[in-house]
Amino acid sequence: MLSALTLILLCQLAGELVTRFFSLPLPGPVAGMALLFGLLVIKGSVPQEIGAVSDTLLRHLALLFVPAGVGVMAHFDLLEQQWLPISVALVGSTLATIAVTALVMSRLSRATSEDEGGTGNG
Repeated sequence: MLSALTLILLCQLAGELVTRFFSLPLPGPVAGMALLFGLLVIKGSVPQEIGAVSDTLLRHLALLFVPAGVGVMAHFDLLEQQWLPISVALVGSTLATIAVTALVMSRLSRATSEDEGGTGNG
């Protein structure tokens, strides 16, 4: 498990280094996650150790939100001043995400039913 956790953290570090070196407007952990995904795609499967470590991290995901909550409370004055644009952005992005997800799901289900011979001629 230690080697799997080390791999995950090394991917995060590599993501941080890449985003800072190239001044990318992307969080380092997101770039690291993309790197890890690429490595897993190349391998063709998820090793059991990485699956076990990721399952453990997901079970304790709530603990990872504590620093974010502290950060929000540290900038409470700014949130109080900018509540309207923040609220509009949150609601707008949520609605956009729901709409895009529905559109993608609709097209994928239509394509799947056509692939399975859903035309009625079979």
